[in-house]
Amino acid sequence: MASELHETIFMAKQERHKNLFLNYRNLNIFPVELLKDEGLQFLERLYMKRNSLTSLPENLAQKLPNLIELSPGSIWMWPSWMVLQTFLWYLHSNNIVIIPEAIGNLAKLQSLDLSDNALQVVCPEIGRLRSLRHLRLANNRLKFLPPDLGRSRELQFVFVDNNIHLKGLPSYLYNKVIGCSGCGSSMQVLDAKLLSVSLGDVSIPLPAEVKAIGSEAELVLPLEELAMRSLYSSFSLLLRKPDFLPPMALPRSLLELLYCPLGHCHRCSQAMFTIVYPKLFPLRETALAGVHGRTTVSFVAYCCSGQCMRTFDLQS
Repeated sequence: MASELHETIFMAKQERHKNLFLNYRNLNIFPVELLKDEGLQFLERLYMKRNSLTSLPENLAQKLPNLIELSPGSIWMWPSWMVLQTFLWYLHSNNIVIIPEAIGNLAKLQSLDLSDNALQVVCPEIGRLRSLRHLRLANNRLKFLPPDLGRSRELQFVFVDNNIHLKGLPSYLYNKVIGCSGCGSSMQVLDAKLLSVSLGDVSIPLPAEVKAIGSEAELVLPLEELAMRSLYSSFSLLLRKPDFLPPMALPRSLLELLYCPLGHCHRCSQAMFTIVYPKLFPLRETALAGVHGRTTVSFVAYCCSGQCMRTFDLQS
């Protein structure tokens, strides 16, 4: 197998291939032959599907400067990812557990396939991907989705089928093409570290960043949440500058939230940081019931206040 791999890479260098297929090679580390000498500077597409890779070399972009498509990979690690022109990622059938937060910087990413991995969490930064149109997260271990997932109008296709612990979908996905068969079928006890909201006998876990749950009757926000919203309103434009530092000391957890809020209100788009006011809409009671059949999945409207929670309408 090693000699065959060496010969494949050698021929690609000699003949200046633009496409290189290294699928089904049982690789658990990135082949060092790809980074040696010259010859692969013409390579544009590298396919490494169904291997066991968990990371890629940090100097990959330097050694393969013309690479525009990678399957699978960790493109967010690359120091020069900004130069890439085409982003079509097919990372399915590997052992990916975590999506790094830096993925939110990939403004040109259009299609992302993370099906058949071991994901338990999808970072909120996914909601920043302005060009993302197709997202596949089927057959993972997800328990919740980022509240902002679907906020972008570009995102039209989201497939999360067979995540058996996933019982809540952000209400932004109501008007998208979604796949959610097999979701919410687990009877396992909820993670005690996650807050949840209940509807009948169904409990829906909320994102780990949610520290408190509000109700329709509440009229006053917690002081910490008010302070974060005020800071964000004052410095949101400056936060986009890489060298900006807030004029006051904040705990690291709150500083990270300031740069990437938990989500935005599904009613008025107000940024939210520690508390949400969730409103549930069982999918089986919506107009989509005929499409998805029997399911326990619900749409979750993440609102910023009791007033927005009261006035939110899923179909408006």
